[in-house]
Amino acid sequence: MIFGQLTDITGKSELMLYDIPDTDTLIRTLQSIYPALSDTKFAIALNKKVIRENTLLEGDNNIALLPPFSGG
Repeated sequence: MIFGQLTDITGKSELMLYDIPDTDTLIRTLQSIYPALSDTKFAIALNKKVIRENTLLEGDNNIALLPPFSGG
């Protein structure tokens, strides 16, 4: 799932990718497909939990790309 301004960059709200072993590879793959993501900050949620470090992707995963959070 892709949210906020990231849908403007990708033109999609959902995307299916296969054979991605970890989140670092996921980021590189997405930046290769959508170069504008290289200049955009975003968070990754894996199975509804925000992750902050490289994480292995095993089996079926629900991944969300989240724009920067704001507010207070």
